[in-house]
Amino acid sequence: MAYATVNPYTGETLKTFPTATREEVDAALEAAHAIFGVWKNEPIEERTFVLDKAASILEAERNEYAEMLTTEMGKIMSEAQAEVSVCVAILRYYVEHTKDLLRPRMLLTQGFGETDVHLVNDPTGIIFAVEPWNFPYYQVIRVAAPQLAAGNVVMLKHASNVPQCAALMERLFLEAGAPKGVFTNLYLPHDLTEHVIASPYVRGVALTGSEKAGAIIASLAGKHLKKSTLELGGMDAFIVLEDADIQSAAEWAVRGRNRNAGQVCVSSKRFIVVDAVYDEFVKRYRAEAAKLVPGDPADPKTTLAPLSSATAKRQVEQQVADIVAQGAKIEYLVDVPKEGNFFPSALITDIPEGSEATRTEIFGPVAQLYRAKDEADAIRIANDCPYGLGGSVFTTDIHHAQEIARQLDTGMVTINRASASGPDIPFGGVKNSGYGHELIDLGLKEFLNQKVVING
Repeated sequence: MAYATVNPYTGETLKTFPTATREEVDAALEAAHAIFGVWKNEPIEERTFVLDKAASILEAERNEYAEMLTTEMGKIMSEAQAEVSVCVAILRYYVEHTKDLLRPRMLLTQGFGETDVHLVNDPTGIIFAVEPWNFPYYQVIRVAAPQLAAGNVVMLKHASNVPQCAALMERLFLEAGAPKGVFTNLYLPHDLTEHVIASPYVRGVALTGSEKAGAIIASLAGKHLKKSTLELGGMDAFIVLEDADIQSAAEWAVRGRNRNAGQVCVSSKRFIVVDAVYDEFVKRYRAEAAKLVPGDPADPKTTLAPLSSATAKRQVEQQVADIVAQGAKIEYLVDVPKEGNFFPSALITDIPEGSEATRTEIFGPVAQLYRAKDEADAIRIANDCPYGLGGSVFTTDIHHAQEIARQLDTGMVTINRASASGPDIPFGGVKNSGYGHELIDLGLKEFLNQKVVING
């Protein structure tokens, strides 16, 4: 596995990086474990001061960090800048809230006084983060910020096509004042992954990635009795009911399916529209998608980016061909440049019920459209899927939408928008979309030792 920067728009290989040797990995583990003994005893204010400084650096150097996202994985500049801003918000959230989130809690226990039993949160060691290329900073920061604030240290194995983004994350925390080893970037070869997880210094594993990668990491974490969180793929249902604002739904649908060139785990992928408004929704979706502007992701006018790699493009092409072979129809909605890893925004209809297509996550700007007889049928179609990361409901009746949300077998549901995220929103899935939560106090405490202390 080669770590290399290959520009998704030009195809040019800009820089390559050697993978770490076993000796280098062992040295990094030793260094991280040694500094953990110091970092865990730093006051919370000192640890969060580093996060605050990191946020300020990202703000001041937002364009530099954003440009690397565009160079390495093809993200359009406005989305790249937005990703940096989200990272700033996450860092500052933990600066403000960590002390309260980690405050010991009194437990009222029979036979003891009101202040005799405490529940405390203690750091445990190295957290091994295995992260993907689609949000090269956000995916790292959402794990690193709470864990560093809590007193753990982080070792990163990033995707092989974003090595310079990974290096920038390590540089960020060093410049912010974190001692060397508190946050370590490793260009780790696959064959040393188990070696890292097996280390007694590693106390938890956080992965965001594919279902296949999640199964491998979960099995290794289980084998070596390590805590783990998995955020995997998704085929989010986007339900449009008869009383919805169809124009708004269509605008959100196009935005939700084509953002980041459709390469988002929690993006809307299956559009389930009740029969009464199906034709109107399709008409408006086509019109909105036709407004997309494919092109150089560094050009401010571009609104549809290339896919992250030639491999990603080939995979989407094969998935679409397989789905069409199963009887579905494909409609391409925009023309894309011949250069670069572009795939056009597309609409798949007439998908045979029960076919493999209904269980195929496409990581590209391809919408799967389903006609539901009514609301109950829409809920049935939404739940007939192995994934359960997110979902959306469009209707003018908010209270009814909330009732429907409770019937969807998924980790999070948004109403009248495509998806939502933020530093204070718990993020996690069910079924094949993973387990465990990241962000807010759930993610903060995932890899801590929740210890009961009893007086008397």
